[in-house]
Formats: sequence, structure tokens, C-alpha cells
Amino acid sequence: MAEISRNAGESGSRSGRIGIGLELDATHLKILQVLRENGRISVAALAERVGISRANAYTRFEALRADGAIKRFTAEIDHVRAGLGITALIFVTVRQQMWKQFRAELARMPEVEYCAITTGQHDAMIQVRVSDVAEVHTLVTDRLAGIPAVKATETVFILDEVLKRPYVLPSDGPRPQRRQAPDPSPAEVPLGKMRFVGAAEGRAALKKE
Repeated sequence: MAEISRNAGESGSRSGRIGIGLELDATHLKILQVLRENGRISVAALAERVGISRANAYTRFEALRADGAIKRFTAEIDHVRAGLGITALIFVTVRQQMWKQFRAELARMPEVEYCAITTGQHDAMIQVRVSDVAEVHTLVTDRLAGIPAVKATETVFILDEVLKRPYVLPSDGPRPQRRQAPDPSPAEVPLGKMRFVGAAEGRAALKKE
């Protein structure tokens, strides 16, 4: 699979290396962009959107899966419709000698959607989704506070999720703008070509001699 990836990437610019050695080029990134919009798209439609052959699209797609660039496919739900209308961030200060216990207890909490170790005032950030504010209160004051590894917590409620992308790609960044070439000086005008210069300010008001 690595050999296939090297051959497929010769036509595009190399922008990254992932997994066991697959080299991501512009076509790989385009495939990931299309899959971000529709993860159930057919190979034929994927090939048409990316502008490559169906065989090439299938080879590249399977290479992305085998290499681990694409980990899995899952459904995205509407949490409010599912009955989880309250989202909160809980910042946790952990007793440094008890990280193992903290991780183990957190894994037993199905309300926790995401947890990350952070820098700054707190040690970890937890995102939870529940049905009402009372559940957040119970989670923080009873369950988290009852874990010996937890030293302190700070809770922030999310009022509105303005933007949430499935994932971002290197190609999502702003493209550098090309600088326009400056006008050539009079000495640089090619021989045999004319260069027009605007009339000086106030020249039109001069009287003809």
C-alpha cells in the first residue's frame, strides 16, 4: 500500500506524512474534503468530484483507510433532538500523583463526550452533554467531587455552538496572495513599445500657447 501511495502522489505537491508512510498530496486532501461533506458518497461520485478516475479514487481511498488517515465512519446527531440540550465544559485540577485513577473514573462516565489534558490554570477540560442543568450539578458536586484524584473544578455552560467542523485540513488555511509586479521604470520599458503616462495634476487648466 505504501508503494501505491508513492506512485499516486507524484503528480501533486507533498503536504504531509502520516501513519506508516502515506504521503498526502493535493488529491488526498481533496478526497478528505469531499468525505467531510458526505461520508457515504459512492466511489464513482467521489472520483467525479475530485477529478480523477474511479480506479484512482478507490486506490487512494483504501490507502487512506489502511494507513489510518481515515480512522472510522460514524453518524453525526442533533443532540437537542436526542434529548441532550445542555452542554457544559468542566475544567478540572487533578492531583498529580493520581492521573491513572482520574482517567479510569472518567471512562465510567457516559455523559463525557470529550476530555483533553491542557496547559494553564487547570489540568484537564471535560465536555459533557446532558438533558438538564441539574444533571451537571450532580455530575460535578457528587461524582467528580467524590473522586480523590480531583482537586478542584470550574464549570462553564455553553450557550450556543457557533461552529463545529468534523475535522480541519492543511488545505483549509488561507492561500497566500500573489504580489503584483511593480510597473517598470522608464529605463526598463522594452525597446519598440509605448508607455503611457497620466497627465500631471492641473495640466488641463493650462492655456494653450
